[in-house]
Amino acid sequence: MSTLTLTPTKMRHGIWQGEIHQSGTGVPQIKVTHLGKDVPGVQLNESDGAWLIQVPIPAEAIADGVQVFVLSDATDDEKLGHFTLIAGEALGDDIRAEMELLRAELDLLKRAFRRHCVETT
Repeated sequence: MSTLTLTPTKMRHGIWQGEIHQSGTGVPQIKVTHLGKDVPGVQLNESDGAWLIQVPIPAEAIADGVQVFVLSDATDDEKLGHFTLIAGEALGDDIRAEMELLRAELDLLKRAFRRHCVETT
């Protein structure tokens, strides 16, 4: 039984890419799922002792909200990793709210730092 490790590399032109390293020999059996369904068109190519994996993002998977793709070893269903797509107007609200929280925390830190400087001089 070989051990597989996944290293994400990039996403370009609607294709997520990564590297798979294994302790054994042979072609790794990789399964990619989205919402419990297999993602078609996954490609594995050997390169310099590693396996390059390319996962095309299906058009129907591009939607509002968070979409999670799970990569697993097809021989024993062990999860190797995942990647997510986040899109839509709801995302904009989340980011704006998060920015407001960050600004508030930064203001709090600035006040505390200034107070510390005044007290120590």
